[in-house]
Amino acid sequence: MSTLPQAETLVDTLLAEQRTLTAVEKFSQLHQQADGPLLEARYRDLIPLSAPRPGEQYAFEVDLDKCSSCKACVSACHSLNGLDEGEAWREVGALFGERLVPKAKGGNTVVPIQQTITTACHHCVEPACLLGCPVLAFDKDPGTGIVRHLDDQCIGCTYCVMKCPYEVPKFSAKRGIVRKCDMCHDRLAVGEAPACVQACPSEAIRITLAETEVARMEFSGKKNAWLPDAPQPDYTIPTTRFLSAKPNADLRAADHFTLRLSPAHWPLILMLVFTQAAIGGTMMAASTGALRQRLLSFALFVAGMVASVFHLGQPAKAWRIWLGWRTSWLSREAIALGAFGGVTSLALLTRFSPWWMAMTGLIALISQTMVYADTRRRFWRFASTFPRFLGTAAVLGFAMKLWLAPNRTSAFALLFVTLCKLASELSVLKHADKDEVHWTQLRRSAMLQRGPLRLVLSARLLLAFVGGVLVPFGLAVKAMAPGFALLAFALCLMGEVMERYLFFSSVAPDRMPGHT
Repeated sequence: MSTLPQAETLVDTLLAEQRTLTAVEKFSQLHQQADGPLLEARYRDLIPLSAPRPGEQYAFEVDLDKCSSCKACVSACHSLNGLDEGEAWREVGALFGERLVPKAKGGNTVVPIQQTITTACHHCVEPACLLGCPVLAFDKDPGTGIVRHLDDQCIGCTYCVMKCPYEVPKFSAKRGIVRKCDMCHDRLAVGEAPACVQACPSEAIRITLAETEVARMEFSGKKNAWLPDAPQPDYTIPTTRFLSAKPNADLRAADHFTLRLSPAHWPLILMLVFTQAAIGGTMMAASTGALRQRLLSFALFVAGMVASVFHLGQPAKAWRIWLGWRTSWLSREAIALGAFGGVTSLALLTRFSPWWMAMTGLIALISQTMVYADTRRRFWRFASTFPRFLGTAAVLGFAMKLWLAPNRTSAFALLFVTLCKLASELSVLKHADKDEVHWTQLRRSAMLQRGPLRLVLSARLLLAFVGGVLVPFGLAVKAMAPGFALLAFALCLMGEVMERYLFFSSVAPDRMPGHT
Protein backbone atom coordinates (compact mmCIF):
# COMPACT_ATOMS: atom_id res chain seq x y z
CA MET A 1 0.00 0.00 0.00
CA SER A 2 1.55 3.28 -1.05
CA THR A 3 1.44 6.42 1.07
CA LEU A 4 1.50 9.99 -0.15
CA PRO A 5 4.42 12.14 1.07
CA GLN A 6 3.31 14.63 3.74
CA ALA A 7 3.70 18.33 3.00
CA GLU A 8 6.41 20.09 5.00
CA THR A 9 4.92 22.44 7.58
CA LEU A 10 6.15 25.90 8.49
CA VAL A 11 7.45 24.59 11.80
CA ASP A 12 9.55 21.98 9.98
CA THR A 13 10.97 24.65 7.72
CA LEU A 14 11.91 26.93 10.62
CA LEU A 15 13.47 24.08 12.58
CA ALA A 16 15.57 23.09 9.61
CA GLU A 17 16.61 26.69 9.09
CA GLN A 18 17.72 27.01 12.70
CA ARG A 19 19.93 23.96 12.29
CA THR A 20 21.76 25.50 9.36
CA LEU A 21 22.04 29.20 10.24
CA THR A 22 25.48 30.34 11.41
CA ALA A 23 25.96 32.65 14.39
CA VAL A 24 26.70 35.54 12.01
CA GLU A 25 23.48 34.91 10.08
CA LYS A 26 21.48 34.79 13.29
CA PHE A 27 22.99 38.10 14.43
CA SER A 28 22.19 39.62 11.03
CA GLN A 29 18.59 38.50 11.19
CA LEU A 30 18.19 40.09 14.61
CA HIS A 31 19.19 43.43 13.11
CA GLN A 32 16.76 43.04 10.20
CA GLN A 33 13.63 42.84 12.35
CA ALA A 34 11.11 45.39 11.17
CA ASP A 35 8.29 44.84 13.65
CA GLY A 36 9.91 46.23 16.79
CA PRO A 37 12.90 47.99 18.34
CA LEU A 38 16.38 46.91 17.37
CA LEU A 39 17.34 43.64 19.10
CA GLU A 40 14.00 43.61 20.90
CA ALA A 41 13.80 39.82 21.03
CA ARG A 42 17.32 39.56 22.50
CA TYR A 43 16.63 42.13 25.16
CA ARG A 44 13.43 40.38 26.14
CA ASP A 45 15.59 37.36 27.03
CA LEU A 46 17.22 39.48 29.75
CA ILE A 47 14.00 39.89 31.73
CA PRO A 48 11.66 37.23 33.19
CA LEU A 49 8.94 35.89 30.92
CA SER A 50 6.35 36.20 33.70
CA ALA A 51 5.55 38.64 36.47
CA PRO A 52 6.58 37.81 40.05
CA ARG A 53 4.36 35.36 41.88
CA PRO A 54 3.52 35.65 45.58
CA GLY A 55 6.77 35.43 47.54
CA GLU A 56 8.87 36.62 44.58
CA GLN A 57 10.11 39.98 43.36
CA TYR A 58 12.18 41.45 40.56
CA ALA A 59 15.93 41.55 41.21
CA PHE A 60 19.16 42.43 39.42
CA GLU A 61 21.57 39.64 38.51
CA VAL A 62 25.15 40.63 37.69
CA ASP A 63 27.69 38.32 36.07
CA LEU A 64 31.00 39.63 37.37
CA ASP A 65 32.95 37.64 34.77
CA LYS A 66 31.18 39.43 31.92
CA CYS A 67 31.35 43.01 33.23
CA SER A 68 34.09 44.92 31.40
CA SER A 69 33.79 48.26 33.24
CA CYS A 70 32.71 50.06 30.04
CA LYS A 71 30.08 52.00 32.05
CA ALA A 72 27.52 51.80 29.25
CA CYS A 73 24.99 50.97 31.99
CA VAL A 74 25.91 54.17 33.88
CA SER A 75 25.56 56.27 30.74
CA ALA A 76 22.24 54.71 29.74
CA CYS A 77 20.77 55.17 33.21
CA HIS A 78 21.93 58.79 33.30
CA SER A 79 20.49 59.55 29.86
CA LEU A 80 17.14 57.79 30.23
CA ASN A 81 16.36 59.19 33.69
CA GLY A 82 17.60 62.71 32.96
CA LEU A 83 19.99 62.79 35.91
CA ASP A 84 21.86 65.91 36.97
CA GLU A 85 25.53 66.42 36.27
CA GLY A 86 27.51 64.30 38.71
CA GLU A 87 24.43 62.29 39.72
CA ALA A 88 24.55 58.53 39.18
CA TRP A 89 22.08 55.82 40.12
CA ARG A 90 24.37 53.03 38.92
CA GLU A 91 28.07 52.91 39.74
CA VAL A 92 31.02 50.75 38.76
CA GLY A 93 33.82 49.58 41.04
CA ALA A 94 36.50 46.91 41.12
CA LEU A 95 37.79 44.14 43.36
CA PHE A 96 41.42 43.05 43.41
CA GLY A 97 43.14 40.05 44.95
CA GLU A 98 45.36 37.11 44.27
CA ARG A 99 45.44 33.33 44.65
CA LEU A 100 48.06 30.62 44.61
CA VAL A 101 48.09 28.25 41.62
CA PRO A 102 50.21 25.05 41.64
CA LYS A 103 52.99 24.89 39.04
CA ALA A 104 53.49 21.88 36.82
CA LYS A 105 57.00 21.32 38.19
CA GLY A 106 56.00 21.86 41.79
CA GLY A 107 55.55 24.91 43.94
CA ASN A 108 53.00 27.67 43.55
CA THR A 109 52.69 30.84 41.55
CA VAL A 110 50.72 33.95 42.50
CA VAL A 111 47.94 34.78 40.05
CA PRO A 112 46.31 38.21 40.31
CA ILE A 113 42.52 38.42 40.19
CA GLN A 114 40.40 41.39 39.17
CA GLN A 115 36.62 41.62 39.03
CA THR A 116 34.59 44.60 37.92
CA ILE A 117 31.33 45.29 39.73
CA THR A 118 28.34 47.30 38.57
CA THR A 119 25.79 48.13 41.27
CA ALA A 120 22.59 50.08 41.68
CA CYS A 121 19.71 49.89 44.15
CA HIS A 122 19.33 46.35 45.46
CA HIS A 123 15.57 46.66 46.10
CA CYS A 124 16.03 44.99 49.45
CA VAL A 125 13.56 42.71 51.17
CA GLU A 126 13.79 44.94 54.27
CA PRO A 127 14.86 48.31 52.80
CA ALA A 128 16.53 50.52 55.40
CA CYS A 129 15.69 53.64 53.40
CA LEU A 130 11.98 52.88 53.60
CA LEU A 131 12.05 51.98 57.30
CA GLY A 132 14.08 55.08 58.20
CA CYS A 133 12.27 57.69 56.12
CA PRO A 134 10.41 60.09 58.45
CA VAL A 135 7.91 61.22 55.78
CA LEU A 136 7.02 57.88 54.13
CA ALA A 137 8.67 58.91 50.85
CA PHE A 138 9.57 55.33 49.92
CA ASP A 139 7.28 52.56 48.73
CA LYS A 140 7.96 48.86 48.10
CA ASP A 141 5.59 47.67 45.43
CA PRO A 142 3.77 44.57 46.75
CA GLY A 143 3.56 43.04 43.28
CA THR A 144 7.07 43.59 41.95
CA GLY A 145 9.12 44.25 45.10
CA ILE A 146 10.64 47.36 43.49
CA VAL A 147 11.53 50.06 46.03
CA ARG A 148 10.44 53.40 44.61
CA HIS A 149 11.00 56.93 45.87
CA LEU A 150 8.07 59.34 45.98
CA ASP A 151 9.64 62.64 44.98
CA ASP A 152 6.65 64.80 45.92
CA GLN A 153 6.67 63.44 49.49
CA CYS A 154 10.41 63.94 50.17
CA ILE A 155 11.66 66.76 52.42
CA GLY A 156 15.35 66.28 51.59
CA CYS A 157 16.50 65.27 55.08
CA THR A 158 18.95 62.71 53.56
CA TYR A 159 18.41 60.32 56.46
CA CYS A 160 17.85 57.55 53.92
CA VAL A 161 21.41 58.17 52.68
CA MET A 162 22.69 57.47 56.19
CA LYS A 163 20.42 54.47 56.65
CA CYS A 164 21.20 52.73 53.36
CA PRO A 165 24.46 50.76 53.79
CA TYR A 166 24.97 50.85 50.02
CA GLU A 167 24.55 54.66 49.73
CA VAL A 168 22.00 54.21 46.96
CA PRO A 169 19.79 57.32 47.45
CA LYS A 170 21.40 60.43 45.98
CA PHE A 171 20.60 63.97 47.07
CA SER A 172 19.75 66.38 44.26
CA ALA A 173 20.72 69.87 45.38
CA LYS A 174 18.91 71.29 42.35
CA ARG A 175 15.58 69.84 43.50
CA GLY A 176 16.19 69.67 47.24
CA ILE A 177 15.15 66.02 47.39
CA VAL A 178 16.63 62.54 47.26
CA ARG A 179 16.30 60.31 44.19
CA LYS A 180 17.22 56.71 43.40
CA CYS A 181 17.02 53.82 40.95
CA ASP A 182 13.51 52.41 40.43
CA MET A 183 14.59 49.54 38.12
CA CYS A 184 12.89 51.40 35.24
CA HIS A 185 9.60 49.99 36.50
CA ASP A 186 7.65 51.66 33.71
CA ARG A 187 9.70 49.78 31.12
CA LEU A 188 9.35 46.46 32.93
CA ALA A 189 5.59 46.97 33.06
CA VAL A 190 5.44 46.84 29.25
CA GLY A 191 7.96 44.05 28.81
CA GLU A 192 11.07 46.14 28.17
CA ALA A 193 14.36 45.75 29.98
CA PRO A 194 15.68 48.57 32.20
CA ALA A 195 18.11 51.01 30.59
CA CYS A 196 21.20 49.50 32.23
CA VAL A 197 20.25 45.97 31.20
CA GLN A 198 19.48 47.00 27.64
CA ALA A 199 22.68 49.01 27.24
CA CYS A 200 25.15 46.41 28.53
CA PRO A 201 27.05 45.09 25.48
CA SER A 202 28.22 41.96 27.27
CA GLU A 203 24.86 41.11 28.84
CA ALA A 204 26.37 41.21 32.32
CA ILE A 205 23.16 42.56 33.88
CA ARG A 206 19.83 40.74 33.89
CA ILE A 207 16.50 40.98 35.67
CA THR A 208 15.51 37.82 37.49
CA LEU A 209 12.93 36.69 40.02
CA ALA A 210 14.14 36.39 43.61
CA GLU A 211 12.37 34.48 46.36
CA THR A 212 12.22 36.80 49.36
CA GLU A 213 12.17 34.11 52.04
CA VAL A 214 15.09 32.29 50.45
CA ALA A 215 17.08 35.53 50.40
CA ARG A 216 16.23 36.18 54.04
CA MET A 217 17.38 32.72 55.12
CA GLU A 218 20.49 32.86 52.95
CA PHE A 219 21.84 36.06 54.50
CA SER A 220 20.64 35.59 58.06
CA GLY A 221 23.65 35.83 60.36
CA LYS A 222 26.20 35.08 57.62
CA LYS A 223 29.40 37.02 57.05
CA ASN A 224 30.80 37.78 53.58
CA ALA A 225 28.02 35.67 52.04
CA TRP A 226 27.17 38.20 49.37
CA LEU A 227 30.03 40.21 47.89
CA PRO A 228 33.64 40.61 49.10
CA ASP A 229 34.53 43.86 50.87
CA ALA A 230 30.94 45.09 50.83
CA PRO A 231 28.44 45.90 53.62
CA GLN A 232 27.00 42.83 55.27
CA PRO A 233 23.65 41.86 53.72
CA ASP A 234 21.86 40.69 56.88
CA TYR A 235 20.75 44.26 57.67
CA THR A 236 18.53 44.89 54.63
CA ILE A 237 18.52 41.54 52.73
CA PRO A 238 19.45 42.82 49.24
CA THR A 239 18.05 40.88 46.28
CA THR A 240 20.85 41.58 43.76
CA ARG A 241 22.84 38.45 42.95
CA PHE A 242 26.49 38.57 41.90
CA LEU A 243 27.67 35.55 39.91
CA SER A 244 31.20 34.43 39.11
CA ALA A 245 32.88 31.23 37.97
CA LYS A 246 36.22 32.33 39.39
CA PRO A 247 37.40 30.62 42.57
CA ASN A 248 36.87 32.36 45.88
CA ALA A 249 39.76 34.58 46.81
CA ASP A 250 40.59 37.23 49.37
CA LEU A 251 39.37 40.17 47.30
CA ARG A 252 39.40 43.79 48.38
CA ALA A 253 37.89 46.87 46.79
CA ALA A 254 40.21 49.08 44.79
CA ASP A 255 39.45 51.90 47.23
CA HIS A 256 39.69 49.73 50.36
CA PHE A 257 42.54 51.81 51.84
CA THR A 258 41.17 55.19 50.72
CA LEU A 259 40.21 57.57 53.53
CA ARG A 260 37.18 59.75 52.86
CA LEU A 261 35.72 62.46 55.03
CA SER A 262 31.98 62.18 55.47
CA PRO A 263 29.73 65.27 55.18
CA ALA A 264 29.86 67.47 58.27
CA HIS A 265 26.14 68.43 58.29
CA TRP A 266 26.60 71.76 60.06
CA PRO A 267 22.88 72.31 60.73
CA LEU A 268 22.76 68.95 62.49
CA ILE A 269 25.93 69.80 64.45
CA LEU A 270 24.32 72.97 65.80
CA MET A 271 20.98 71.28 66.39
CA LEU A 272 22.50 68.47 68.44
CA VAL A 273 24.83 70.66 70.49
CA PHE A 274 22.23 73.37 71.24
CA THR A 275 19.38 70.99 72.07
CA GLN A 276 21.62 68.85 74.26
CA ALA A 277 22.91 71.98 76.01
CA ALA A 278 19.27 72.90 76.58
CA ILE A 279 18.48 69.47 77.99
CA GLY A 280 21.50 69.60 80.32
CA GLY A 281 20.79 73.16 81.43
CA THR A 282 17.12 72.41 82.06
CA MET A 283 17.94 69.33 84.11
CA MET A 284 20.45 71.29 86.23
CA ALA A 285 17.93 74.04 86.82
CA ALA A 286 14.98 71.74 87.49
CA SER A 287 15.87 71.06 91.12
CA THR A 288 16.99 74.59 92.00
CA GLY A 289 14.35 76.49 90.04
CA ALA A 290 16.97 78.87 88.58
CA LEU A 291 14.90 80.97 86.17
CA ARG A 292 17.85 82.47 84.27
CA GLN A 293 19.28 79.06 83.48
CA ARG A 294 15.90 77.77 82.32
CA LEU A 295 15.45 80.81 80.07
CA LEU A 296 18.91 80.39 78.54
CA SER A 297 18.29 76.68 78.07
CA PHE A 298 15.01 77.36 76.30
CA ALA A 299 16.69 79.92 74.03
CA LEU A 300 19.35 77.37 73.10
CA PHE A 301 16.66 74.78 72.41
CA VAL A 302 14.84 77.13 70.04
CA ALA A 303 18.12 77.98 68.30
CA GLY A 304 18.85 74.28 67.82
CA MET A 305 15.43 73.55 66.36
CA VAL A 306 15.72 76.48 63.97
CA ALA A 307 19.16 75.29 62.86
CA SER A 308 17.78 71.82 62.07
CA VAL A 309 15.43 73.24 59.44
CA PHE A 310 18.39 74.42 57.35
CA HIS A 311 19.43 70.78 56.92
CA LEU A 312 16.32 70.08 54.86
CA GLY A 313 16.18 70.44 51.11
CA GLN A 314 12.46 71.23 51.39
CA PRO A 315 12.07 73.21 54.67
CA ALA A 316 8.44 74.10 53.94
CA LYS A 317 7.54 70.42 54.29
CA ALA A 318 9.23 70.00 57.68
CA TRP A 319 5.85 69.50 59.39
CA ARG A 320 5.64 66.05 57.79
CA ILE A 321 8.58 64.70 59.77
CA TRP A 322 6.43 62.88 62.32
CA LEU A 323 4.61 60.71 59.75
CA GLY A 324 7.05 57.80 59.93
CA TRP A 325 6.92 57.39 63.71
CA ARG A 326 6.13 53.68 63.45
CA THR A 327 9.55 52.79 62.00
CA SER A 328 11.73 55.92 61.79
CA TRP A 329 13.86 57.09 64.70
CA LEU A 330 14.12 60.48 63.03
CA SER A 331 10.35 60.89 63.42
CA ARG A 332 10.58 59.73 67.02
CA GLU A 333 13.39 62.20 67.70
CA ALA A 334 11.25 65.05 66.36
CA ILE A 335 8.33 63.96 68.55
CA ALA A 336 10.56 63.59 71.63
CA LEU A 337 12.13 67.02 71.11
CA GLY A 338 8.69 68.50 70.58
CA ALA A 339 7.54 66.97 73.87
CA PHE A 340 10.60 68.33 75.67
CA GLY A 341 10.02 71.78 74.18
CA GLY A 342 6.39 71.71 75.26
CA VAL A 343 7.24 70.67 78.82
CA THR A 344 9.95 73.32 79.21
CA SER A 345 7.61 75.98 77.81
CA LEU A 346 5.00 75.11 80.40
CA ALA A 347 7.66 75.08 83.09
CA LEU A 348 8.49 78.71 82.32
CA LEU A 349 4.89 79.75 82.83
CA THR A 350 3.68 77.49 85.60
CA ARG A 351 4.97 75.31 88.40
CA PHE A 352 5.86 72.07 86.72
CA SER A 353 7.29 68.88 88.12
CA PRO A 354 11.04 68.69 87.43
CA TRP A 355 10.65 64.96 86.90
CA TRP A 356 8.71 65.58 83.69
CA MET A 357 11.49 67.75 82.32
CA ALA A 358 14.12 65.19 83.29
CA MET A 359 12.16 62.32 81.79
CA THR A 360 11.35 64.04 78.48
CA GLY A 361 14.95 65.26 78.24
CA LEU A 362 16.31 61.73 78.74
CA ILE A 363 13.88 60.32 76.15
CA ALA A 364 14.99 63.01 73.69
CA LEU A 365 18.66 62.08 74.24
CA ILE A 366 17.94 58.39 73.68
CA SER A 367 15.97 59.21 70.52
CA GLN A 368 18.81 61.35 69.18
CA THR A 369 21.23 58.52 69.89
CA MET A 370 19.07 55.94 68.10
CA VAL A 371 18.85 58.13 64.99
CA TYR A 372 22.53 57.41 64.42
CA ALA A 373 22.88 54.01 66.09
CA ASP A 374 20.13 52.67 63.84
CA THR A 375 22.30 53.27 60.77
CA ARG A 376 24.50 50.32 61.86
CA ARG A 377 27.69 52.38 61.50
CA ARG A 378 30.24 51.17 64.04
CA PHE A 379 31.44 54.63 65.02
CA TRP A 380 27.84 55.59 65.76
CA ARG A 381 26.88 52.53 67.77
CA PHE A 382 24.75 53.15 70.84
CA ALA A 383 27.50 52.22 73.31
CA SER A 384 29.67 55.12 72.17
CA THR A 385 27.10 57.63 70.88
CA PHE A 386 24.91 57.81 73.99
CA PRO A 387 27.86 58.66 76.30
CA ARG A 388 28.82 61.41 73.82
CA PHE A 389 25.34 62.92 73.74
CA LEU A 390 24.76 62.52 77.48
CA GLY A 391 28.25 63.93 78.09
CA THR A 392 27.49 67.01 75.98
CA ALA A 393 24.33 67.63 78.00
CA ALA A 394 26.24 67.20 81.27
CA VAL A 395 29.27 69.31 80.27
CA LEU A 396 27.24 72.23 78.94
CA GLY A 397 24.68 71.93 81.74
CA PHE A 398 27.36 72.22 84.46
CA ALA A 399 29.21 74.91 82.47
CA MET A 400 25.99 76.93 82.26
CA LYS A 401 25.33 76.47 85.95
CA LEU A 402 28.91 77.47 86.81
CA TRP A 403 28.53 80.64 84.72
CA LEU A 404 25.17 81.72 86.16
CA ALA A 405 25.79 80.61 89.76
CA PRO A 406 29.53 79.98 90.37
CA ASN A 407 30.37 77.47 93.11
CA ARG A 408 33.02 74.85 93.81
CA THR A 409 30.63 71.92 93.39
CA SER A 410 29.71 72.93 89.84
CA ALA A 411 33.37 73.57 89.01
CA PHE A 412 34.53 70.12 90.16
CA ALA A 413 31.51 68.48 88.50
CA LEU A 414 32.36 70.17 85.18
CA LEU A 415 35.98 69.08 85.48
CA PHE A 416 34.98 65.48 86.19
CA VAL A 417 32.42 65.06 83.38
CA THR A 418 34.79 66.73 80.89
CA LEU A 419 37.58 64.24 81.65
CA CYS A 420 35.13 61.32 81.42
CA LYS A 421 33.82 62.53 78.08
CA LEU A 422 37.29 63.05 76.64
CA ALA A 423 38.28 59.52 77.67
CA SER A 424 35.22 58.15 75.91
CA GLU A 425 35.95 60.11 72.72
CA LEU A 426 39.63 59.22 72.55
CA SER A 427 38.98 55.50 72.95
CA VAL A 428 38.43 55.18 69.18
CA LEU A 429 42.08 56.09 68.50
CA LYS A 430 43.25 52.71 69.84
CA HIS A 431 41.90 51.13 66.64
CA ALA A 432 44.38 53.04 64.46
CA ASP A 433 47.07 50.38 64.84
CA LYS A 434 44.84 47.31 64.54
CA ASP A 435 44.43 45.03 61.52
CA GLU A 436 46.62 46.75 58.95
CA VAL A 437 45.56 44.34 56.20
CA HIS A 438 41.80 44.81 56.42
CA TRP A 439 40.70 48.26 57.47
CA THR A 440 37.64 48.10 59.69
CA GLN A 441 35.19 50.97 60.10
CA LEU A 442 36.69 51.97 63.45
CA ARG A 443 40.23 51.84 62.06
CA ARG A 444 39.21 54.22 59.27
CA SER A 445 37.61 56.57 61.80
CA ALA A 446 40.76 56.51 63.92
CA MET A 447 42.97 57.10 60.90
CA LEU A 448 40.82 60.03 59.80
CA GLN A 449 41.11 61.66 63.23
CA ARG A 450 44.86 61.10 63.33
CA GLY A 451 45.28 62.22 59.72
CA PRO A 452 43.07 64.70 57.83
CA LEU A 453 41.17 65.69 61.00
CA ARG A 454 44.10 65.96 63.41
CA LEU A 455 43.90 69.78 63.57
CA VAL A 456 40.19 69.60 64.41
CA LEU A 457 40.91 66.95 67.05
CA SER A 458 43.70 69.13 68.52
CA ALA A 459 41.38 72.16 68.66
CA ARG A 460 38.67 70.06 70.29
CA LEU A 461 41.06 68.77 72.97
CA LEU A 462 42.49 72.24 73.63
CA LEU A 463 39.05 73.85 74.00
CA ALA A 464 37.84 71.04 76.28
CA PHE A 465 40.95 71.10 78.45
CA VAL A 466 41.00 74.87 78.93
CA GLY A 467 37.23 75.35 79.24
CA GLY A 468 36.32 72.15 81.03
CA VAL A 469 39.38 71.41 83.14
CA LEU A 470 41.79 74.34 83.58
CA VAL A 471 39.30 77.16 84.16
CA PRO A 472 36.96 75.15 86.43
CA PHE A 473 39.95 74.05 88.49
CA GLY A 474 41.08 77.66 88.82
CA LEU A 475 37.58 78.70 89.89
CA ALA A 476 37.36 75.83 92.38
CA VAL A 477 40.61 76.77 94.11
CA LYS A 478 39.75 80.49 93.75
CA ALA A 479 42.80 81.18 91.58
CA MET A 480 40.54 82.86 89.02
CA ALA A 481 37.85 85.51 89.22
CA PRO A 482 34.20 84.41 88.90
CA GLY A 483 34.04 86.21 85.56
CA PHE A 484 36.09 83.42 84.00
CA ALA A 485 33.02 81.13 84.32
CA LEU A 486 31.57 82.73 81.16
CA LEU A 487 34.83 81.89 79.36
CA ALA A 488 34.53 78.28 80.54
CA PHE A 489 31.00 78.01 79.12
CA ALA A 490 31.99 79.58 75.78
CA LEU A 491 35.03 77.33 75.39
CA CYS A 492 33.06 74.23 76.34
CA LEU A 493 30.35 75.14 73.82
CA MET A 494 32.92 75.58 71.03
CA GLY A 495 34.63 72.36 72.08
CA GLU A 496 31.39 70.42 71.80
CA VAL A 497 30.81 71.86 68.34
CA MET A 498 34.25 70.59 67.31
CA GLU A 499 33.51 67.18 68.84
CA ARG A 500 30.26 66.95 66.88
CA TYR A 501 32.13 67.90 63.70
CA LEU A 502 34.42 64.92 64.31
CA PHE A 503 31.37 62.77 65.03
CA PHE A 504 30.01 63.36 61.53
CA SER A 505 33.18 63.77 59.50
CA SER A 506 35.09 60.74 60.78
CA VAL A 507 32.34 58.15 60.51
CA ALA A 508 33.54 55.59 57.96
CA PRO A 509 30.88 53.05 56.96
CA ASP A 510 31.55 50.05 54.75
CA ARG A 511 30.85 50.93 51.13
CA MET A 512 30.14 49.13 47.91
CA PRO A 513 33.38 48.77 45.91
CA GLY A 514 34.06 51.92 43.95
CA HIS A 515 31.38 54.10 45.52
CA THR A 516 32.43 57.66 46.29
